[in-house]
Amino acid sequence: MSNTTPPSAGGPEFLESSAGAPVAGDPAGSSDSRKRLLALGGLVGVLAVGGGAVWAASSFLGTGSQPAEAMPASTLGYVSIDLDPSGAQKIEAIKTLRKFPMFRDRIGLETDDDLRERLVEEIVKSGECEGLDYAEDVEPWLGDRAAMGAADLGGDTPAPILVVQVKDAGQAEDGLDNLFEVCGGDREGSEDTGGYVISGDWIVIGKNEAEAQQVVDATEQGSLADDDDFQQWTGEAGEPGIVSMYAAPEAGEFLGRYVADMGAMGGMLGGPSLDMNEFDPDTGELEPPTPGESPSVPPEVQEALEDFQGAAATMRFDDGSFEVEVAGNAGMTSATLLAAEGGADGIADLPEDTIAAFGMGFTDGWFQTVLDQMAATSGESPDEFVTMLSEETGLDLPEDAETLLGEAVTISLGGDFDPEAFFNGGPAELPVGVTIEGDPAEIESVLDKLRPQLGEEASLLETESDEDSVTISPNADYRAALLEDGDLGDSAAYTSVVEGADDASVVLFVNFDAGNWLSDLAGDDPTAAENAEPLSAFGITGWMDGDTSHTIMRLTTD
Repeated sequence: MSNTTPPSAGGPEFLESSAGAPVAGDPAGSSDSRKRLLALGGLVGVLAVGGGAVWAASSFLGTGSQPAEAMPASTLGYVSIDLDPSGAQKIEAIKTLRKFPMFRDRIGLETDDDLRERLVEEIVKSGECEGLDYAEDVEPWLGDRAAMGAADLGGDTPAPILVVQVKDAGQAEDGLDNLFEVCGGDREGSEDTGGYVISGDWIVIGKNEAEAQQVVDATEQGSLADDDDFQQWTGEAGEPGIVSMYAAPEAGEFLGRYVADMGAMGGMLGGPSLDMNEFDPDTGELEPPTPGESPSVPPEVQEALEDFQGAAATMRFDDGSFEVEVAGNAGMTSATLLAAEGGADGIADLPEDTIAAFGMGFTDGWFQTVLDQMAATSGESPDEFVTMLSEETGLDLPEDAETLLGEAVTISLGGDFDPEAFFNGGPAELPVGVTIEGDPAEIESVLDKLRPQLGEEASLLETESDEDSVTISPNADYRAALLEDGDLGDSAAYTSVVEGADDASVVLFVNFDAGNWLSDLAGDDPTAAENAEPLSAFGITGWMDGDTSHTIMRLTTD
């Protein structure tokens, strides 16, 4: 669960967005099919109005029935949204998004607009469902919540599901009959149009009415909301938000079969398969598959999918920020790379005007884990792969790699970055640096192996050192500045977007207000400049909690 210190007066405000999509029909379907899908899927797929889910915000998973209650425990994947027209988050989202001229000009939403009504209006304007009236035909029965997913109903492939909340089942029956009359289609549905069943507070839409009834019957045996894995992973993803996403452990097995089928299909069609053993490291090209040989999935990919234990993600307003939180069971490589803390230590000591920074901590043996993964992908044995890389780099691997990057590494770009000066003056004008926490003498010994290979470019590896770190930068002034204790970690921009820095293994930070780099990037494009102006800061934080990996992405605006 994430916690963010509220901004002080005059500090940055925050931005939230979300995304979803309607259930897609057969592109070769009839006009009735398209109308039906637009009317039913469109009512809950707010992206049908060009990114409308960005403003479909409300206090999701607050009280009342939830979409997971209408889906079976065998659901493999799930995405839910809430279209509450009066939610506080929706109001804040629209207020914030209206800072962007593109949103004001193209979307034009006000804070008191009913998103569901706006969506129906857009559908009618498109020429579909002419004569449909939101107040009379839709509002009396349409609820606020919806979800889409895919469930294992015992068939060869998962069954797509769409569930829509209703206020009154009786009015929903009449409303849907009218919807079909206006937009086309019928209750039973077909392979093209889909069919539905009303069960309690939900319309359950499947490939046809029979399949929708299968979903209802399966849900009566056990719902997704009561499933232990669903509860675990959605809980790990933190406080509820606008959009919730979930992938069940069984999804890994399905994806493994899907990837294998796609690889085989690529081979049959004469295209590149997913078999990484066909890659020739000497030529850098894909070797043609052997006739009659079935392409295979790389074993480490297949193993990772088989070992998948589930994951969940939430998009939310958290004290005003746009935030995406993801939680999942880390694989061996991820667990090794994310196990070390200290990813944010070097970033916190950077100068306060830093434009961007990336930090990562390392545990003993991390590079060997990466080498094993790369060797498996390349088709080489681990020993052969290490020998090849050692010959190419001149380093004694894996020891030199772990020495070179030490306990943690920070890459940063200074606030006085001037693109014009860089292009006119070369690398020495670039305030970019790498700070390594480790033994300076040992780090320098590895750098001495690399410098001769760079020739005239060896100046890129100029260094400054103190007792426990080495700073590399072509810019002498920036090297010196990096050795001093800066205040970035205490700045409002940094603390507003970096979550749980003390436990972080990986941190990415971008300050849009540092210097003039963002306006310089926009160049002579006034539209880009106006829409970039509201941006304040962006951060990504990753850490491990036991066997669970967590990632939080956050964006703020001025």
